[in-house]
Amino acid sequence: MNKSYPLLFNFLIIFLSSLSIQGKNKVIHNMEVFHVKTSIFLIQEPKDSVLEKKFEELKTLFETKNYAKSLQGFLRLNEQVSSAENLMLKFKINSHIAKIYRKNNDHIKAIANYKKSLKLLNDFLFEDDGIIFTKQKYLAKTLLNIGTQFQLLKKYDSAVFYYKKLDDIINNENEVLDYKAISYANLSGIYQFDTTYSDHLNKALHYANKAISIHKTRGNRINQAYAINNLANIYLLNDNFEQSKKFYFEGIKLIKRDTSPRAVNIKENLYFNMAWAMRNLKEYHAYDTLFTAVNLSDELRDLETQEMLERVTGEYNVDVVRREGEFEKKKAQSLTLLIGISFFAIILLLAFFLNQYKLRQRNLSLQLSKQELAQQQKLEKVRTESQIRILNATLDGKETERKQIAETLHDSVSALLSSANLHLQACKKLFKGPIPVEVEKSQNIIHEASHKIRNLSHTLVSSVLLKFGLAYAIKDMAEKYSNSQLEIVFQTKNIQRYDQDFEIKLHNIIQELINNAIKHSEATIAEINLVEKDKKLLLSINDNGKGFDTLKMSHKDGLGINQIDARIHMMSGKFIIDSQKGKGTKISIELPVYMKKSTMFS
Repeated sequence: MNKSYPLLFNFLIIFLSSLSIQGKNKVIHNMEVFHVKTSIFLIQEPKDSVLEKKFEELKTLFETKNYAKSLQGFLRLNEQVSSAENLMLKFKINSHIAKIYRKNNDHIKAIANYKKSLKLLNDFLFEDDGIIFTKQKYLAKTLLNIGTQFQLLKKYDSAVFYYKKLDDIINNENEVLDYKAISYANLSGIYQFDTTYSDHLNKALHYANKAISIHKTRGNRINQAYAINNLANIYLLNDNFEQSKKFYFEGIKLIKRDTSPRAVNIKENLYFNMAWAMRNLKEYHAYDTLFTAVNLSDELRDLETQEMLERVTGEYNVDVVRREGEFEKKKAQSLTLLIGISFFAIILLLAFFLNQYKLRQRNLSLQLSKQELAQQQKLEKVRTESQIRILNATLDGKETERKQIAETLHDSVSALLSSANLHLQACKKLFKGPIPVEVEKSQNIIHEASHKIRNLSHTLVSSVLLKFGLAYAIKDMAEKYSNSQLEIVFQTKNIQRYDQDFEIKLHNIIQELINNAIKHSEATIAEINLVEKDKKLLLSINDNGKGFDTLKMSHKDGLGINQIDARIHMMSGKFIIDSQKGKGTKISIELPVYMKKSTMFS
């Protein structure tokens, strides 16, 4: 056997391992941490048709991923619905609020709302087994969702607690079995990698087998193979390569003829992990013939190449000898002609070199002038870009400082004042007689200070912008700035939540441009249009004011037109102003989208 075979095989294994697995601790492992989307069946309860219709409208908003607007609507609807009159609608509302927080990776708030839903389920009164089973479907789904959120927060003890509660549900309908299978797979994953649990590998095996059993009962061969891969991984990580190979092969057999994309992906994982198990079992003798054939093929190809080179070399040597004889024969005949031509050529070369010298002198002078001009342009460009960077760094610093001050005022100072007010309120209850006027005055002062701090915080950074995004912030701006002399209308389309710093910068630009229109344009109508199209934000601000000469623009208060231009330049955008005296102003801005950084779980 060729001695290079083991080294080459090891290289192939290491290369492939770097793509999907790296050693036994990086096997391709399937985690079933996801949320099942099912429709909610109403339990027998009185319905309010108006509230139900409002819920369906908000549900449609949620399904179209308009999370900010749907969350706002669900929170308001939740306040309107009385749990004493319509527990099921209250349950659905809290479940959807939890889903919205889950979609935006706020797992703590998602857990809080799922727990509210769980409490509402426990408050139902049931009269027959059918209603109990229906309630258990909701119960299984809610427990799974809570456990999943805790697992994503890496709070494994809490996740295990809620996953294990699904074992207490006696309903064996298909949906409940699916939820249980997911919880068992998640429990197996937790026990597999968290060594703080006693006998963790045996527990992982136990729950992996339970998940496989449910998938087998349900006849779902793809999910069964998916769970078998996890089971085999446990044996592989425990160095039981023979047993892991057995289960990998069993999973492959289940879906061998299935060509669906998910089945193909699972088969790829199974084959690759089984190859690693076989590598550790040293089962790779079948590759000897292949490597020997490759080596023989290389040797044969080298021999053929050598013979061809020798044949071409021999033919070339014969041709060289023949051509040398002819050359010697003609050499004497052309010598005289060559001397005459050479002399004439020397004269021509001297004239040519003289002309080239003059041309080089002229070109050198021209190049020096061009280089000097290019150097000046380069220096001017560097100076301009440096000024733009300094300006943007200053503006970024101001925006960051304003944001930090606003957060400090809102989160710390405002919280302290609220706490002081609560203490005074509690103190008032301790007086059995008349309450001292100083206490009342202190509460009034604290209330006024809280109001001023809140207003200051909102002035520094728009709370509407931070909570709900640009679309709501523009609406709020239009409503605040419109008056009897100037009406501000707005239109937004396809606006989502973007990177927070990007939203703040764009909001400040819009605010400054609207302020300029209010102060200088003498317009009666101003329009704000913001549209997302092809991963770009297209902003236009138009007014019917007196206009101005764009060639005479200068620095204004605040950002200033030139400073706005610099800011948009640093954001890789385009900024165009079209204005003439007496014909109003049209401002167009195009910016690439900076999306909010988040990881969605499914």
